[in-house]
Amino acid sequence: MRRFVKLSTYVPACYWWATFSLRVLLTLVARWKVVGRENVPPSGALIVVSNHLNNADPPILAAGVARRRIRYMAKVELFKWPFGIFPRLYGAFPVRRFEADVAAMLNAERILKRGEVLGMFPEGTRSRTGSLGKPHPGTALIALRTGATLLPCAIAGTEVLGRPWNALRRPRFTVVIGRPMTVERVRRPGEKEVNELTERLFAEICKLLPAQYLGAYTGSGDSSRTDDGTDPPSQ
Repeated sequence: MRRFVKLSTYVPACYWWATFSLRVLLTLVARWKVVGRENVPPSGALIVVSNHLNNADPPILAAGVARRRIRYMAKVELFKWPFGIFPRLYGAFPVRRFEADVAAMLNAERILKRGEVLGMFPEGTRSRTGSLGKPHPGTALIALRTGATLLPCAIAGTEVLGRPWNALRRPRFTVVIGRPMTVERVRRPGEKEVNELTERLFAEICKLLPAQYLGAYTGSGDSSRTDDGTDPPSQ
């Protein structure tokens, strides 16, 4: 008779409980909306990719996608004792940012080979200004090596979360889910292929964001989007 149960056994249940609870909480305390949820593929290897404004973005993006469980690649600092158990229960795994972390890359590829969903923020850290930062090539490299579908997403409005002067206001933010990008598997992708896919991916994310978030990418987005990232009402 087994006396102990592995921590990994609890991960799916903890993830779905946390995601459902967050959706209920956001409905009560925030004005948030999700645009494009129908774009989420129901099955198959998938990399959910987004801009990054706030530490709350991963669970908020998960609540927005809703239909599938996202396994996030998260900075190794989050896994320190005693609070490191929480990202593990959420199904996240560590990555050493700004260096070639082979173990993290292999973990990501294993997740995708099982037909699961990987979550990544190509900027590598949250934006301090709200504007898009320069993307790192790791997301495109993993997509090319596995042939996983890319799902570009955009988050607008979460940069104000946690600010003291907003404590008494209901925050307003939006998750926009773009159309899936099919990627052809390349066994040994070169730098040119990785850079081209990175540019294509970020161009799609730019299209989902309001102009004030684009920064150096101004002119790459969709100027018709409103301040919260949604399409304007039809006339």
